[in-house]
Amino acid sequence: MRSTISAYTRLPKIHKFSVAGIAATGAAVVAVAVAPQAFAADTHAAPVPTAAVQPVAWNAEASDDEHQAELAKLADAAAESGSAAAAKAKVEKERAAQQAANRSTERKAIESKPAAPAKKAYADNLEGWINESLDILRSKGIPASYDGIKRNVMRESTGNPRAINDWDVNAVNGIPSKGLLQVIDPTFKAYHVEGTSWDIYDPVANITAACNYAADKYGSMDNVNSAY
Repeated sequence: MRSTISAYTRLPKIHKFSVAGIAATGAAVVAVAVAPQAFAADTHAAPVPTAAVQPVAWNAEASDDEHQAELAKLADAAAESGSAAAAKAKVEKERAAQQAANRSTERKAIESKPAAPAKKAYADNLEGWINESLDILRSKGIPASYDGIKRNVMRESTGNPRAINDWDVNAVNGIPSKGLLQVIDPTFKAYHVEGTSWDIYDPVANITAACNYAADKYGSMDNVNSAY
């Protein structure tokens, strides 16, 4: 028995949609082919805006060029950075060398500078006092000898730096003789030698002033053999 249902009717629903879409597309193509003037005729219609076309395809050659350019920039930056670091290192090296040279020069100057002679030490006794006084006397050009000084010291005070005469004419007049070589205050002040103490009881100052007085009056303490 022949079926009265057409072939279209027998197609499943999804097939119907497909057939309908193909038919519609074909109709549109036919319409454009048959009457192209119909699309071009309406010149007064508002133009349909078109969106800017953005490239979506990846251009391997252009991308590689950009990559190479970026690498070149990085290489240049690295080279500049390396050059700056090298220049800084060079400056620091030169500065360190200059500082070392300056220290070496200063050290040589210090080493070449003659050291101040150490102060001579003297014993704190009669021998030391006489020797210290003799060095001062020689520096001033005042004549005296160790034996001449010691001989007169022993006669005048027996070596006591605090000795004082309270019975002779000077004592009667209120100016007693004092110290190792029994010097009165006016004579000590008049013949005091620069560089020694102003204390008449100071052993070195007393010897030095007395020898200066003896050199002026008798030519040297060596020529004094009694009260003077």
